[in-house]
Amino acid sequence: MLSIARLGQLAAALSLLTMTACSTPAAGRHVLGDPENPYPLQKAPEIGDIVHLPTGSLVTPQQMFDVVTDARVVYVGETHDNPAAHRLELDTLKAMEQRYPGKAALGMEMFVKSQQPVLDRWIAGELDEKAFLKASRWYDNWKMDFAYYRDLLLYAKEKHIPVIALNAEKELVQAVRTKPLEELTAEQKAQLPQMDLTDPYQRAQTESIFSGHNSHGKMAIDGFIRAQTLWDETMAESAVRYLTSPEGKERHLVVVAGGNHISYGFGIPRRVFRRLPTSYATIGGRELTVQRAEKPVMMDVTLPDFPSVPFDFLVNYAYEGLPKQGVLLGVMFEPDPKGRGLVVNTVVPESNAARAGVQKGDLLLSLDKEQLKESLDLVYAVKQKHVGDKSTLKLERKGEILDLEVLFKIGEAPKHGKP
Repeated sequence: MLSIARLGQLAAALSLLTMTACSTPAAGRHVLGDPENPYPLQKAPEIGDIVHLPTGSLVTPQQMFDVVTDARVVYVGETHDNPAAHRLELDTLKAMEQRYPGKAALGMEMFVKSQQPVLDRWIAGELDEKAFLKASRWYDNWKMDFAYYRDLLLYAKEKHIPVIALNAEKELVQAVRTKPLEELTAEQKAQLPQMDLTDPYQRAQTESIFSGHNSHGKMAIDGFIRAQTLWDETMAESAVRYLTSPEGKERHLVVVAGGNHISYGFGIPRRVFRRLPTSYATIGGRELTVQRAEKPVMMDVTLPDFPSVPFDFLVNYAYEGLPKQGVLLGVMFEPDPKGRGLVVNTVVPESNAARAGVQKGDLLLSLDKEQLKESLDLVYAVKQKHVGDKSTLKLERKGEILDLEVLFKIGEAPKHGKP
């Protein structure tokens, strides 16, 4: 029979062994469950299901928003061309504004810091949509259809919610992508945020995306990682600068960015917290089905396993297309050097322009009496048209002024030229 003293010694020894085993994982130690999905659903997910990933609990939208708006910062990861993702962003911003009236702010990956004055003018009501697109050079800088972001930005304008440009200037990104940091100019180095290139999870994710990103096939992997780090660090720095400023110190921030900048937390969220330890929550989406006419572009990427859930809340939705059935004119063009209009370089066969009689070399002057001075004038005007609409296109051909009637139908997908 063991004495009480001996039992005490054994208990102490077992306690020490337990602490040692917990503090120093043995090689090959069995991991219970899946760290990315510790409590899997007991049924197949359905569109509309919202899962709190750390607990595996299904929640309602209101329950999710009640939780995430407790935080100072809410990150929403988007698929750039999915309207369902943008509705989620808008609903999150509405929930934040309703809980903290006049104390919400919106940070967006889609704008670089030099565009901040244009965003301020937009929120102040000084710019209509077309003027905003021109001043921000939206289609040059972001290139996505503005329709994806219109409702979000209109709501911010209506409620006077500050919109914060988060991203790095494209010229700096290009420099960082093409050369090591030590080879940058002094001016370029001065623009850099604090850069942490050592995160193993970001490197693993970026290497996986790089391997399936065909458009960057010739890019050195280190350059790709530097660019990704620059994006994440700049957006984190921009968010913290705003949150600690006199204008932002009392506000709660909703950050919208591509899912890879937010998932698993090592992109923007960790880098914000490094600078400003504060509460935050993450929301992401998962596309269960494709509900769009055009086939989405998919990358063949196999991500590594990570030791955490990708988001606090995962919203299941469809991969949708824009609800409006768009029309196209069907020309490629460039601005006239004398500023008189747009010179047609190509007319797409069987397009709306071809059916109206537009020819290569024509100088487009106006559409429905709206002057066409630069690319956005025509792009924006056509985006306002619907299937079945008729318009009058005024042009000059060999010194003769002509008025052509254009009937907008669905056609092929020609690309508008750029200046």
